[in-house]
Amino acid sequence: MENKILGLHHITAIAGDAKRNFDFYSKVLGLRFIKKTVNFDDPGTYHFYFGDEVGSAGTILTFFPWGSGIAQGRRGSGMATEIGYSVPKGSLDFWIDRFEKYNVIYNKPAEKFGERYLTFLDPDGLKFELTENANDTRKPWETDEVKANVATRGFHNITLSLKSITATAAVLTEVFGYKLVAQEVNRYRYATDAVENAAIVDLVELPAEERGLVAGGSVHHVAFRVKDDAALMAFREKVEAHGLSITPQIDRQYFHSLYFREPGGVLFEIATDNPGFMVDEKLEDLGKGLKLPAQYEAHREKIAAHLTPIN
Repeated sequence: MENKILGLHHITAIAGDAKRNFDFYSKVLGLRFIKKTVNFDDPGTYHFYFGDEVGSAGTILTFFPWGSGIAQGRRGSGMATEIGYSVPKGSLDFWIDRFEKYNVIYNKPAEKFGERYLTFLDPDGLKFELTENANDTRKPWETDEVKANVATRGFHNITLSLKSITATAAVLTEVFGYKLVAQEVNRYRYATDAVENAAIVDLVELPAEERGLVAGGSVHHVAFRVKDDAALMAFREKVEAHGLSITPQIDRQYFHSLYFREPGGVLFEIATDNPGFMVDEKLEDLGKGLKLPAQYEAHREKIAAHLTPIN
């Protein structure tokens, strides 16, 4: 079987206050809080995971909440600037009412590529789009206030802003197997036919745009999905053959990863489906306990003492 990139796996961003981040995504947006762990490279900081019921690839939004004193990021070139979620057709009015209720900054609905969408900002200034998609049949996570008929289904697209799209587009097409499927002015839409959802990457070309700053309220990296370790290592060879530097395989407890910076400046990750989020918690218990990788278990008490309580 041919190794393929199976769309988006997860997207990781930087937040400020941990409790504010938890409340916004689990309560206002109605995502499931599926894992509470720490940044493996900085165990004094949380790493939060939000997604659908089981943490399916293509629904996973993760955060490093680095505290309220963190510098504010700035959208610009060389970074992922908008995270797109899929929502049911006709649900945008619900989201407008909800954003009004919770004082969320948003713009009135607009349209691109024949799709109606709504833009909003999270409390740290991270930019999102909710795009109506009648063909998305993924089962959503449902809460008392956000029912299935309006809930997010998972990622629709990710937008990268670049001074030039040429070299980044070559990675998407020549390495990842994406194809250019549409263009509107300076926005180029690339998609893979390997999966039905979380399959779109939009490249926006902004030659005069100042380089962005990755800090609070910005995307840290974009992760693409592969089936297993064999596919992961096959793509490592492909990335190296394309002339790019890429890390060795890294065990992230819930998936195995490779990282490289694409030519436009965005940090890309390739991540496996295996072993998944039930490796250390049962389905019904996801997100309830503080989960630490083995190397930090001996320091659990000290680590927990520095973290904001999240229930």
